[in-house]
Amino acid sequence: MRRRPETGRSLPDSRCRVKAMKIAVCGKGGVGKSTISAFLISTLAGRGRKVLAIDADPSPHLARLLGFNPEQVPEPVASMTGLLQERSGRDGPFYNMNPRVSDLPEKFLVKNGNISLMVLGAIQQGGAGCACAENAVLRNLLNMLLLSPDEDVILDMEAGVEHLGRGTIAATDHILMVVQPYRGSIETAAKIKSLAKDLDIKSLHVVANNVHDQEDIRFIQRETGMTPLASFCSSDSVRMAERDGSPLAGSDRAFAESAEKLIAKLEKLHGND
Repeated sequence: MRRRPETGRSLPDSRCRVKAMKIAVCGKGGVGKSTISAFLISTLAGRGRKVLAIDADPSPHLARLLGFNPEQVPEPVASMTGLLQERSGRDGPFYNMNPRVSDLPEKFLVKNGNISLMVLGAIQQGGAGCACAENAVLRNLLNMLLLSPDEDVILDMEAGVEHLGRGTIAATDHILMVVQPYRGSIETAAKIKSLAKDLDIKSLHVVANNVHDQEDIRFIQRETGMTPLASFCSSDSVRMAERDGSPLAGSDRAFAESAEKLIAKLEKLHGND
């Protein structure tokens, strides 16, 4: 143990410290990003880790999948037009490129056990990938949240590839691209892979979802040119839990085991052996 000079309190030896991971989950809409995010969050929380879940989907429902009380969860920050207007300081075509956001987590972040949740949402408008006033606020808030040193962060991104263009995802340690064994999902994965290359992102991994057999996995590997880091089988139990509005954790043991294996692989890549 070492001691902090100004207080004399003991601190854990750095060799024993587990490094927090910042994980972004992306892919085509409907491929199961939020489902896999929920299982990863529950897996990390089940290990006693502090987890920050960020829902950056235009139609956020991660809170429901995690079992948060709906009355506890505020509306998405992206839909708070008055707040976004005030923080961006927009005056016609002019706005603040570095708006103040440091107080927003305290106001809108909710907790359930050792899971914290921030519902960002996303701006729904034409040209949403541009540096508009509203997105300047969300971008600053997201970047600040990703800097949290003591929490694992799971970022459930919006569908498509626009988030990569904004560059905010570059602050993450690992990017999980969820792919299902069908052509539309493969086409979106190719776009994400191309943008990741342009941004020199080296931590992009494929996660296969809704697979039925080894041929599905081979199809995803062949079409993406990447070996899936983990595979999640099609699950009636997960589907029924989602349909019933029940928390997903505990709904399917095999699905949870796949999440545990994925976390173990990410930990190894991250140096948390």
